[in-house]
Amino acid sequence: MADSDNYSRGLLLTAIGGMALTIDIPLIRLAQGDHWPILMVRSALTVIAGVTIWLVWRAFSRNVPPLIPGWSGLAVASLYAISAITFMTAVYNTTTANLVFILAFTSMFAALLSWFVLKERPRPATLMAMGIMFVGILIIVGDSIGRGNLLGDLAALSSAFTIALAITITRRSGRDMGFTALVAVFIPFLLATYMTAQTGYRIDAPWWIALNGGLVIPLAFFCLANGPKYLPGPEVAMFYLLETVLAPLWVWLIFNEVPTTASLIGGAILVTTLIVHSLWQLHLGRRRRRAVGTIRHPV
Repeated sequence: MADSDNYSRGLLLTAIGGMALTIDIPLIRLAQGDHWPILMVRSALTVIAGVTIWLVWRAFSRNVPPLIPGWSGLAVASLYAISAITFMTAVYNTTTANLVFILAFTSMFAALLSWFVLKERPRPATLMAMGIMFVGILIIVGDSIGRGNLLGDLAALSSAFTIALAITITRRSGRDMGFTALVAVFIPFLLATYMTAQTGYRIDAPWWIALNGGLVIPLAFFCLANGPKYLPGPEVAMFYLLETVLAPLWVWLIFNEVPTTASLIGGAILVTTLIVHSLWQLHLGRRRRRAVGTIRHPV
């Protein structure tokens, strides 16, 4: 019964986190502001929310993870800070569909980095999935050449890589980085504040970005970060795909932004490959657990 309750709790947490993440980009777009002011306000509110949660937790328990655990935490925070900047650059310089489709490559970047950094050689099926997804990326990026979206696509690719590297360092360190991603955006906040002072402040609908930075992002990060406590990794990864599938749909419904044919083809290749690969990993994990469960010690 306890295992069933934990599994249900994990499903609820990751479902909430995954769905919250799908409205991140639409909320940024609804705020109707310039690049740097949006990044400044979003980052400030995310830091405030993260530190507030940490202080409340600490008031009730001393068993609270540090905000930035050591040198590895500093490295991870720096990578998340870079990712926040490149992500916002991508939001303003490419289509939502291109952005979320390219970000879907994060998991494959993580597998590749684990191979080089952690010496965890991917299975042949994972290598095959990487190759297929790379074709999807080429289709999307190739279509952007001449359309003015290339900078945004490259920024999205940079964001995916830095997140994957942060995940890899986190795994190697074995430290709890639950709050690191939230407080890391203090660096983008400082940069955005300086740039806003130079370019001017414009956010026409600030309540949308207040909702985004103060509630949606902290909620999504908290729920998805706690999902692996109760669910296998491949199942948690499936909920990250909700943003890839639903964010372009919300943007299409709200802003009538229709993806190009090449973007849809490349995105379909990426999403289908990820779903098949995640289901395969999930099947292997369950088969291994069943095999362990059938082991009987001699008496």
